[in-house]
Amino acid sequence: MGYGMSRLHEAYSEHEGESSDGSNSVEVKNEFSKLHNDIFQLTRLRSGPSESVCKSRDTASITRLLRGREVNSSGNGKFSSVDRAFALGHYLPVDGPEIVDRMDSRAYVSQFSADGSLFVAGFQGSHIRIYDVDKDWEVHKDIHARNLRWTISDVSLSPDQRFLVYSSLAPIIHIVNIGTASRESYANVTDIHDGLDFSQHEDVRYSFGMFSVKFSTDGRELVAGSNDDSIYVYDLQADKLTLRLPAHTSDVNTVAFADESGNLIYSGSDDNLCKVWDRRCLSSGEAAGVLTGHLHGITHIDSRGDGRCFISNGKDQAIKMWDIRKMTSNVDGSENRVPAWDYRYSRYPQQQKQQKHPHDQSLATYRGHSVLRTLIRCYFSPMYSTGQKYIYTGSYDASVCIYDVVSGSQVAKLQGYHHLAVRDCSWHPSDPMLVSSSWDGWIAKWSRACSPQDTSELD
Repeated sequence: MGYGMSRLHEAYSEHEGESSDGSNSVEVKNEFSKLHNDIFQLTRLRSGPSESVCKSRDTASITRLLRGREVNSSGNGKFSSVDRAFALGHYLPVDGPEIVDRMDSRAYVSQFSADGSLFVAGFQGSHIRIYDVDKDWEVHKDIHARNLRWTISDVSLSPDQRFLVYSSLAPIIHIVNIGTASRESYANVTDIHDGLDFSQHEDVRYSFGMFSVKFSTDGRELVAGSNDDSIYVYDLQADKLTLRLPAHTSDVNTVAFADESGNLIYSGSDDNLCKVWDRRCLSSGEAAGVLTGHLHGITHIDSRGDGRCFISNGKDQAIKMWDIRKMTSNVDGSENRVPAWDYRYSRYPQQQKQQKHPHDQSLATYRGHSVLRTLIRCYFSPMYSTGQKYIYTGSYDASVCIYDVVSGSQVAKLQGYHHLAVRDCSWHPSDPMLVSSSWDGWIAKWSRACSPQDTSELD
């Protein structure tokens, strides 16, 4: 259940801090100090500083890194990727914000393109806007969605940035060529909005809606999650649905390809489970593995891109990190459920904040944000500029929270601007810039006092 009208008051004023789960900061640090998984070690290595800097007697600093580059200490006249991530990782996008746009309806989804030149935002009022970041955020394309049911539930840009797909609570996903000359894109008037019918499968006998849709890395396929408890894969070249998996026992709120191969798919559902699907061995129709730990439904999944690690946001007010090498073949997620609670209608029960799943398989848990009424999204920070050192998420309390992957601490909270839920947010792939999209209709840009010239000097 991703959407629905609610009796919960719009202005949620209970700011759930870092210790909202009942633990203090010392306990959080103690929990993370026990973590020895190689994913945390790899994060440390990727986010720097490099081994050569660490061996030096001097304290690692950006000034020292710049000095070392001037004397060509690396031997190639530029920063290593590790030292660059170490330097840029210090520039958290916490200043501002500046207004990008405001609409008269709720912003539901947003994302930067892979190269950061475009930004897409989808609104409940049938609008999808694509902004040209390099041209002072002017509107590149204003798409008027076709046959919208309730809201834009998700959007995805193709890797070559030529096409955009959008979904709503209907079995049709539309695809639009965003490279056409017209700025205003009206369905089948100024542009063709081709409808991809996901209901054309022999097992489908009823209508359903899509919560999540993603392009594969090669742009040839789409994966989607729906409220008929299923995962779908659509082959764009063949123009046909190629796979339907009855994947969960409740709504599939989120799906993601695990890596560039497209063989592994992650899914998260209101049955509280995360599952891993290997398309090379689906003859039995069973998942390759199941991961338990959330006490309530999963709202979003983001893959680290390595085919091993991903994070999930949950209605239990927590982000969890997973290593699929810890997954099991079959787990009954219902046996450890806490008492029934609907996140659309009430705040999270205080007595449940300290509860933990008795068979939690996650590597780590991050708390301090609020997940109510809508499918709040979470992500890894960019590899290029941070070495994926951080996790960030929107929050129902009108903020964006940033966590340190390794320590588990909340290192920043962007707040004081939006007055309604921040459902989605996106960190620029190379610059210290983060854009938040809120139910108040505002698209806001947070940045750091660091010019493009400063960041280019770190290449």
